[in-house]
Amino acid sequence: MGKLFGTNGIRGVFPDELSLEFISDIVYSIATYFKKGPILVGYDGRDSSPLVAKVVCSAINYCGFDCGLAGLVPTPALEYATKALGYSGGIMITASHNPPQYNGLKPAAKDGVEVSREDELIIEDIYFSKKWIRNSKKFGKTQTESRVVRTYLDGIKSQVNASKIKSKKFKVALDLGNGAQAVAAPDLCKELGCTVFLINEKIDGTFPGRGSEPTPSNLQKLSRKVIEKKADFGVAFDGDGDRSIFCDNNGKILTGDKSALLLANYLLEKNPKSKIVTCLNSSSVIEAIASKTNSEVIRTKVGSVEVSRKMVPEKALVGFEENGGFMYGKHNQVRDGAMTLALALDLIADSGKAMSEQMSALPPSYTTKDKVSCSKKEAEKIISQLKKEHKNYDATDGIKLIFDEKNWIMIRPSGTEPIARIYAEADSEEKLGNLMSKYTKKVNSILDR
Repeated sequence: MGKLFGTNGIRGVFPDELSLEFISDIVYSIATYFKKGPILVGYDGRDSSPLVAKVVCSAINYCGFDCGLAGLVPTPALEYATKALGYSGGIMITASHNPPQYNGLKPAAKDGVEVSREDELIIEDIYFSKKWIRNSKKFGKTQTESRVVRTYLDGIKSQVNASKIKSKKFKVALDLGNGAQAVAAPDLCKELGCTVFLINEKIDGTFPGRGSEPTPSNLQKLSRKVIEKKADFGVAFDGDGDRSIFCDNNGKILTGDKSALLLANYLLEKNPKSKIVTCLNSSSVIEAIASKTNSEVIRTKVGSVEVSRKMVPEKALVGFEENGGFMYGKHNQVRDGAMTLALALDLIADSGKAMSEQMSALPPSYTTKDKVSCSKKEAEKIISQLKKEHKNYDATDGIKLIFDEKNWIMIRPSGTEPIARIYAEADSEEKLGNLMSKYTKKVNSILDR
């Protein structure tokens, strides 16, 4: 991993770590990497985002390139429009699910997918050597780009059976988390004939409703709304709208893994002999589901960039992360909360069965995760000690201790925060609890030494 880019873009506290001077210089570097314009710029609902956008557009213009300013849009809308509207690249201003004081930059290549790890290193090299475009003969211009959300919604609707979904008159609860999907997801549902119940729909960069990251522990309001309104399902988005966590018709919150397995199963039945790309820390049940349709599972390091960029050359149908990031290759190889919502509507319209019924037909999957506060150095100490104590492990990303194909534990340092994440899967709820308890204690004992 580079010095500036983390697991997902560049992030920092604004304006301390992410100063205006740094933003200018890194955008000069990104623009130099793109080599030409026009470049599409969008931002999430954080308080600092409109200010950062002015600096980003000015830096692009200084390099001699034009840019289109999309304004406040979800990350996947910016990425899809970069590709669909023929931009040379895109820059999304977002810190995704990080707390309100953070902001960040996420560059997308002209194919609408986040730039690769190799390209991140090229951008960093330009930044540190200050080899960016200077004294351009002609400054670029910034113009408003108003087509982004419309282009995005039309792209999503073209991938599902819109007329069939409309005929079902579904009821959907949306927890927008005070985030950027507020400008797209409710309209998508209405255009697909759904009755919509909204929670935390007002965009607010302090994320007062439930914070910017949807987790099973902060979605009780969504659960209650689904039950109260007898909705077909509920969905919650993160701050920039690329991840979605579902709630079934009984008000049960599904982990990102579970909803991904449900959608992958549906899409693979329609498209046998396909490829699925997912991270090392997602459920092993995907292999069982894939084998039914002679499909292939490809595992990567953790991070949406790893999954997205692997999907492109593999022409993968599906990509996903366990955190609610789901990617549909036929639309765009990036996490996309609203595309995932549309696929869920397509699934229940096509099958005629409730989401809870669909879930119960899948092989059981028991997964969990936790985190411990620690520095990068302390995380390395944990990994090093566990390597000494275990023989069967995968050290591609942190360490994954494999007991058998259904029972494993994985520990890796976060690329965005000073923590280590602990993931586990087991073949029963009891085993999962024991496994997690044992290794959480183990990690804390190593940290205390």
